[in-house]
Amino acid sequence: MIICPSCKEEIDDGSHYCDQCGQELVYCGSCGRVGMGRRCTYCGGLMLSADEVQHQRSQSVAPASAASGNPVAQPLTQMPYSAPDNLQMPVQSGLPTLTLYNPTLDIRMVGINNAIIGRREGPYQQVFANNMYVSGIHAQLIYKPVEGWCIIDKHSSNGTKLNQRSILPDVPMSIKGGDIVTLANINLQVSIN
Repeated sequence: MIICPSCKEEIDDGSHYCDQCGQELVYCGSCGRVGMGRRCTYCGGLMLSADEVQHQRSQSVAPASAASGNPVAQPLTQMPYSAPDNLQMPVQSGLPTLTLYNPTLDIRMVGINNAIIGRREGPYQQVFANNMYVSGIHAQLIYKPVEGWCIIDKHSSNGTKLNQRSILPDVPMSIKGGDIVTLANINLQVSIN
């Protein structure tokens, strides 16, 4: 079962439309998660209709697999995803581990490359769901080979600060261990290992 991103009702895996609200469903071409918009809020992959995903999969399977008896087109399924307690996501290979934390508020987030931070979207939405000062799409974490981990304000209503200085929207700002990132009214200590 998957959750419709529009009405939040449970629907069958591989659905093209939500049978509750009628919303056309789009799936990430990279990780397979259902979502809304042009880009996946979890991995940044391009969102595709169910037909486009099936077509993409049928094009990527070599003809030899059909001769071996394997089906050419794989069925469309939602990749299982459930955020572990405290949002300790798996470490991405080759990247230093970024942790944003606030022990007073019991917040601990492990950085995911290209992840959206917001009240309504991204893998950290559980943390900020009840904070009306944090925008639906507030900021984004990215990793750049030269600069390292960076944070980008995504035109948030109440702004993003790095070490108490406001940052401009859409400008990646390098963050390092010991820095303080402020999302609206929440201060988060940066740790990079």
